[in-house]
Amino acid sequence: MAASSYGEALARLLVHEGGNDDDPRDPGGRTSRGILQREWDVWRRSHPGLPADVWRAPQDQVEAVYRQNYWDALRCDDLPAGVDYAVFDYGVNSGIGRAAKVLQRLVATAVDGEVGPDTVAAAKRAKAAALIEAICDERLAFLQGLRTWPTFGKGWSRRVREVRAGALKMAKSAGVKSAGDKPPRAAQSTSAASAKDREPPARFARRLGIGTGVVAAIGAAAHWAGSHPILTAGAVVIAALVVLVVVRRFAKGD
Repeated sequence: MAASSYGEALARLLVHEGGNDDDPRDPGGRTSRGILQREWDVWRRSHPGLPADVWRAPQDQVEAVYRQNYWDALRCDDLPAGVDYAVFDYGVNSGIGRAAKVLQRLVATAVDGEVGPDTVAAAKRAKAAALIEAICDERLAFLQGLRTWPTFGKGWSRRVREVRAGALKMAKSAGVKSAGDKPPRAAQSTSAASAKDREPPARFARRLGIGTGVVAAIGAAAHWAGSHPILTAGAVVIAALVVLVVVRRFAKGD
């Protein structure tokens, strides 16, 4: 199983989600490092002892929220590198339901908002770079249609642009590493192998115990037969006798 990209994806996401915010123009309301106050309140119900104000949320708990509620919920560990980050960041910014449905539409699986084995398999079959481009294109088009685009559009545009570049870089890096895991072995050509293993004729003849005179006689017989086509039948008989002598000698051994 490939190593998780969560650490890198989270670091990239926090570049855009770092700090505290309570902008009255933002429908999300009070947030800290991208975690909404209402989302933090839900988290605290199963994690007692944490501070009530999301601005005071411990960093490890913020990272745990992102891991459980976004990364794991979208099955990002099972998605191709780069695609995982693009889907994760989309889910944080616009909701995991929307991010999942966009992914499902793009890979042509059932659109139910739940990333399952069919969606994962289809995402793995897709070309990662093309899928990343399509996710980011759809995301930007969606954001441009929101009524808050005039207020936050510049920042969203920069974020999508940077997510696109980062995701493509992750996908490319993963491809290079994958190719490097098993370097292709150059197949030795048959002709090269034959040339390497071929024994010089003279040495081969000596190993068989054939004198150089016999070898020369065989060559001369073949040349003579080619020069006298009318007498070819007779030449073949002579050559056959020579070969018979050679074979009998070889059978007796050195």
